Amino acid sequence: MHKLLKELGITETNDGTCSGSDGWVNDSSGPTVVSINPTDGQPIASVQAAGNNSYERVVEQATSAFERWSDLPAPNRGQIVRDIGNALRQKIEPLGELIALEVGKIRVEGIGEVQEMIDICDFAVGLSRQLYGRTMHSERPGHRMYEQWHPLGPIGVITAFNFPGAPWAWNAAIAAICGNTVVWKPSEITPLTAVAVQHITNMVMSDNNISGVFNLLVGNGPNIGKRMVNDKRFPLISFTGSVSTGRQVGKQVAARLGRSILELGGNNGIVVAPDADLDLTVRAVVFGAVGTSGQRCTSTRRLIVHHSVADKLTERLISTYSQIRIGDPLRDGTLMGPLIHVQAVEEMMTALQTACASGGQLVYGGERLPGIGPHFVQPAIVRMPKQSTLVCEETFAPILYIMEYDEMTEALAIHNAVPQGLSSAIFTCNLNTAEHFLSGRGSDCGIANVNIGTSGAEIGGAFGGEKDTGGGREAGSDAWKGYMRRQTTTINWSNELPLAQGIKFGD
Repeated sequence: MHKLLKELGITETNDGTCSGSDGWVNDSSGPTVVSINPTDGQPIASVQAAGNNSYERVVEQATSAFERWSDLPAPNRGQIVRDIGNALRQKIEPLGELIALEVGKIRVEGIGEVQEMIDICDFAVGLSRQLYGRTMHSERPGHRMYEQWHPLGPIGVITAFNFPGAPWAWNAAIAAICGNTVVWKPSEITPLTAVAVQHITNMVMSDNNISGVFNLLVGNGPNIGKRMVNDKRFPLISFTGSVSTGRQVGKQVAARLGRSILELGGNNGIVVAPDADLDLTVRAVVFGAVGTSGQRCTSTRRLIVHHSVADKLTERLISTYSQIRIGDPLRDGTLMGPLIHVQAVEEMMTALQTACASGGQLVYGGERLPGIGPHFVQPAIVRMPKQSTLVCEETFAPILYIMEYDEMTEALAIHNAVPQGLSSAIFTCNLNTAEHFLSGRGSDCGIANVNIGTSGAEIGGAFGGEKDTGGGREAGSDAWKGYMRRQTTTINWSNELPLAQGIKFGD
């Protein structure tokens, strides 16, 4: 067993159900989930997933704990979240390495993900003193109006494999300072990261003599997720995953009049103007397209380049791609690890075949690398004559499609003509061009950048996108409002009872 697992409390077999600091449950009725190392295809460790009885225990505990947790003043809740951030700091390297081991992203990206978890905890601490409402002048004399925000209830959080820690933290830290409890259903592909994080939160909550705020339900397949989505005890479901699954989640939650935060697919494009700084462009594109082996929702998939610089930029990208070291993600110097499983490899190969059949030219990579491991591939660059149906779809793999344009209006039309609307960027040294891209007639994405790539989001801003990306917002800005219920209040401090709109009733 890998030595870092012991430091994180991971054993050969692990319980995957937990209802607080002293609430680990071994549920023999649940299936066994095996975490596979994508680097070599070998098992890392196993997790005993939740069954029907343990599901009820966890949800009931989260519901009961909500009554106590929501009564705690928000700044006090923030102090506890700060303690969680500090506990993550103490485990940043082993937890980051576990993410690298389980997902296949390189070590620095794994550690960076834990840093993101720490950052959102820090953000949440300050936010716990800023859950502001507004005051409003009333049209009625002797009256005052204001709004306030109250805790919502137990929050269901369902996350994906590619970021097994950060999206949980985005939701859990903000939901917790808002006064909510959290039940987490992680991807069955990456259960060990979730178990390790649960150990860390359990330690902190035990020190504070609090239980049931952060809870875990590892599930195999969609069964646990479906129960959560249809469970009225969860007023809010936050789901990160595919567009197809997200559609079903949104429909099912809406059918019971619940709320959902949907963070779905991205098909992110970069527009490269004729005056772009190509040094900056190459660096941004390579990280965006190759980072996490192209398995980020913010990965760069489309490059829309002015015809005057297309050849030069393509040549520079090919040269840079040829220097990318592919291999063990935990080894120093590696820049790209494996895809998550064989199915992802097959989907990449099918996409490349389809692209070439529709007129695309594979100018770099796209080969399997079985000599390194079963899930390793070369990142691919494909020049396309136009934006085909395939290019409009998201392939979760390191494929970069390059297309050309003549006028900015054409570039924007190409950029916006995909169903997804998560992240976007433009590279230009022209202020007018940049402002056009950022205007209402420019990018239709939730994230729009200038001279910085599509991948990588700072905690201070709200994260999310439009169209098929789902419309949800997490992390920064006023995303906290999604985890609370708004209440409008009118106080009459006069001795009269005037009605709104000047209505006279019975006088």
